[in-house]
Amino acid sequence: MNADDVRVPRAQAGSSPQHLLTTLLGEYLESSDADLPSAAVIAILREFAVSESSARAALSRLVKRGLIATRRKGGSPVYHLTPQAIAKHRSRMRHFLNFGSHPAPWTGEWVLASFSVPNAGQASRHALRRSLTALGFVGLYDSVWIRPGSDAAPAREALGALLRHVEGARWSVLHARFDEEAGPHGPASAYDLTSLASAYSSFIEQYAELRAAARSGAVDPARALVARTSAMDSWRKFADVDPDLPPHLLPEPWPRREARETFLDIHTALGSLAQARLVEVATPHWPDAASWITHFQASRDPSRPEPTGGKHGSGPLAG
Repeated sequence: MNADDVRVPRAQAGSSPQHLLTTLLGEYLESSDADLPSAAVIAILREFAVSESSARAALSRLVKRGLIATRRKGGSPVYHLTPQAIAKHRSRMRHFLNFGSHPAPWTGEWVLASFSVPNAGQASRHALRRSLTALGFVGLYDSVWIRPGSDAAPAREALGALLRHVEGARWSVLHARFDEEAGPHGPASAYDLTSLASAYSSFIEQYAELRAAARSGAVDPARALVARTSAMDSWRKFADVDPDLPPHLLPEPWPRREARETFLDIHTALGSLAQARLVEVATPHWPDAASWITHFQASRDPSRPEPTGGKHGSGPLAG
């Protein structure tokens, strides 16, 4: 199994216990050598008002997904992150923490996927649209989908996998440039940038009070753990839905920078406090907790864009 085979739960409103546990493991535990007793997991999730039965169910589901595995220690089963999950976590943390740090170099290239599916292939058409959406594509017209950049391989694979067995289906993947890229009929018109800007503004407003408290040192460890996790859970969704269009296609003012600064202030200021709270609640059930629990820190230095480990971490993330 490699990192791509590990199935990470999708983000949901209100965060299911398994999604919450995935967030916590990704943020605070980065070694497959750490033996995590179930009692420690139950105690940690209790901080988020998750019941013992729901915590055990979350553990079981993450085992089935390949994120964690079990082994015996002194006759009792313990849980540990798999090496594949570690690689997946690091990749996703890098993505979440670096997202929005600076605009990607723009070449004017777009990938365009066009397809025609007969009425008998309705199910395949719907599946294809879901797949393209997950790959960052958006419908420019009914059966013409686009995304910025030049990597066409994922679209080719998705189209081939879903349509090759559909009789009468046709498809093409092209590299395109728009003559009027910034015009009213250009690619940006396919995106709901108004709603995205509103979501960023709502994020800024929602976390303004916490940001101020974090910067002034007015947050205790128990609140820090829950609040920092909430901020990460909210921020990570932007990294999945924002198409990261070049600046000249975005309306002004664009609130992503302020949203990112809000997130970074909270995430940075509360990292050590959240780590301390996790150690406090886990240690009665896991005496070695302080040796393994860590936290990731986003770097604000453009020359070092990688996330770095916390007090007990291993330093910059490896690629």
